[in-house]
Amino acid sequence: MRIDIVTCQPELLASPFAYSIVKRAQDKGLAELHVHDLRRYAINKHGQIDDYVFGGGAGMVLRVEPIAACFDELMAQRSYDAIVYLTPDGETLRQPLVNRLSLGENLLLLCGHYKGVDERIRQEYITHEISIGDYVLSGGELGAAVLVDAVVRLLPGVLGNEESALSDSFQDNLLAPPVYTRPAEWRGHSVPDILLSGNTPRVEEWRHEQALARTQQRRPDLLN
Repeated sequence: MRIDIVTCQPELLASPFAYSIVKRAQDKGLAELHVHDLRRYAINKHGQIDDYVFGGGAGMVLRVEPIAACFDELMAQRSYDAIVYLTPDGETLRQPLVNRLSLGENLLLLCGHYKGVDERIRQEYITHEISIGDYVLSGGELGAAVLVDAVVRLLPGVLGNEESALSDSFQDNLLAPPVYTRPAEWRGHSVPDILLSGNTPRVEEWRHEQALARTQQRRPDLLN
């Protein structure tokens, strides 16, 4: 999978993509991440990419010309399965959407900044508008990092055990059950006997019961 990310703050994405699962995916050749500095497409020698809001009001808006120039250049080289704008008023990112995006070959992400982007960019290019939560960040870069991590870890061969992703929270609309490791006894707390029994069918039944109970307690909305 190739993921292109357009941003006016490329430095913010250096660290999230240089470690852990995302770096492993790149090292294995399973994911290509390309960060494009929007200021390369500035409208003048001063590096301008934004302007005042028509109609008045506080804040600046990213102009259409730099974004369109960058997008047109990238889209002339390949087709994209999804062109995503990270924005607080987008669809809330959930696992089913992540699953669908992970099936694509090429994704293009646009990070909003300031008061956002000129609405005409959204009308002309964007296929998916995504929010990572009901709050506002300084820009879309952190949202893009979250989306990339969530998608890349699902690519075949990225995780050491591919079944691990299938048992994550939200994959079956349930939260994950409690998990334990050694030691079996710690400060008076014991690992449930069923997990030490070796009875695999019963263990799976217990895990499902625990996942259901935890979801009912913490996120009953998922059960609806």
